[in-house]
Amino acid sequence: MRASLQFLGAAGTVTGSRHLLSDGEHQLLIDCGLFQGHKVLRLRNWAQPPVAATDIDAVILTHAHLDHSGYLPLLVQQGFTGKAHATAATVDLCALLLPDSGHIQEEDAAFANRHGFSKHHPALPLYTKQQALQALKCLQPHAMHANFSPLPGWKAQFLPAGHIFGAASVCVEFAGRKVLFSGDLGRQHDVLMCPPERPPQADTVVIESTYGNRLHDHQSMQVELADALRRVASRGGVAVVPVFAVGRAQAVLHAIATLKAKGAIPHGLPVFLDSPMAIHTTELLQTHPDSHRLAPWQVDALAHSVTMVKTPEQSKALAQRHGPRVILAASGMATGGRVLHHLGLYLGDHRNMVILTGFQAAGTRGARLAAGEKTLRLHGQDHPVNAEIVQLHSASAHADANELLQWLSQMPQPPDQVYVVHGEPEASDALRQRIERELGWRTVVPEHQSTWPV
Repeated sequence: MRASLQFLGAAGTVTGSRHLLSDGEHQLLIDCGLFQGHKVLRLRNWAQPPVAATDIDAVILTHAHLDHSGYLPLLVQQGFTGKAHATAATVDLCALLLPDSGHIQEEDAAFANRHGFSKHHPALPLYTKQQALQALKCLQPHAMHANFSPLPGWKAQFLPAGHIFGAASVCVEFAGRKVLFSGDLGRQHDVLMCPPERPPQADTVVIESTYGNRLHDHQSMQVELADALRRVASRGGVAVVPVFAVGRAQAVLHAIATLKAKGAIPHGLPVFLDSPMAIHTTELLQTHPDSHRLAPWQVDALAHSVTMVKTPEQSKALAQRHGPRVILAASGMATGGRVLHHLGLYLGDHRNMVILTGFQAAGTRGARLAAGEKTLRLHGQDHPVNAEIVQLHSASAHADANELLQWLSQMPQPPDQVYVVHGEPEASDALRQRIERELGWRTVVPEHQSTWPV
């Protein structure tokens, strides 16, 4: 039987990355992510999976973001007993992200039950913190560039992909074929992360297309952020910054620390990081110095530029403060967590501001704010949007269309086939067309749950 690849997620959408390799005897799942965004996508997290967890022999995670790792606790609950292979930094981040994800889901379910706005009685979490902690036991760390065997007769290797700490492309060799998964690729000149490593030779390539139809603004994040923060400070407002706890939170804090040191924003402007997970991730900058560009003194400056908000009581106390301030809180697309409470408090006042710092998947609250919607539904209630909405075009951690093409063009030889995933339909198809036109390679945008040869 010829080796095959089935797209169980991130096909026709940005989230839910899950790609199943099979040689007829064994099955290996590349990424195990949650679907986010539109309700029709989120419902896939609750649906009966098309492939039984007990039939999956091993998992490889390209990185720790929840749309690549967040389904792992459910997979374990469904009966998966194999190993989930990842880089050492990804294992450390999953130890923060997955339990936090379970905790947030428990909190959101409890809040819905207290206030009675859920259609489900009772509202239940997708999984619990304890279930996430149980799933961590299956994680197996590996060094970048080290060869490992996820299954008998299979070989794999992680290669640096930029994007966030520990993020990797992965090359899998099995059944006489090499399949390269880009994972999420970072930018060539990111302020925080090193650039992606050039790709190795492979027969088949699976590439992300988050920004497959767009180019990033060359204006620096510091310039964009300074303009926004000076504006909100001058009118005594509050800036709420939904951030991805891993990567963007640290990049924004680094930019704020640099701007204060330069005098580009008021030195006394209070900044709060209201995310225990982002706080712990910031501490990991010191644990994995090879995973980022910052010098030790820059890490110290970043940590000292912000007040860490750890407890729910401290978070609630922020509402009692007066005067301008900046509140960074997870999540980056405003899909859950403490940032929703801050949005509920501050969206209605024109003096305030919401600063969006990364890609906003269709159907998320962040995408609705970016589109200029005048109301936002939070915890079962509609809130007027009077605050200024600012989207930082320079803050993305994803490679843009040109950088994706550049990465592919560095392959030693053309692959037999390219599959374009992890993008909205327009972005994926735009990248497909460019690959075919500029590189002359066979390229397909696969449909959800479709199976293709490798």
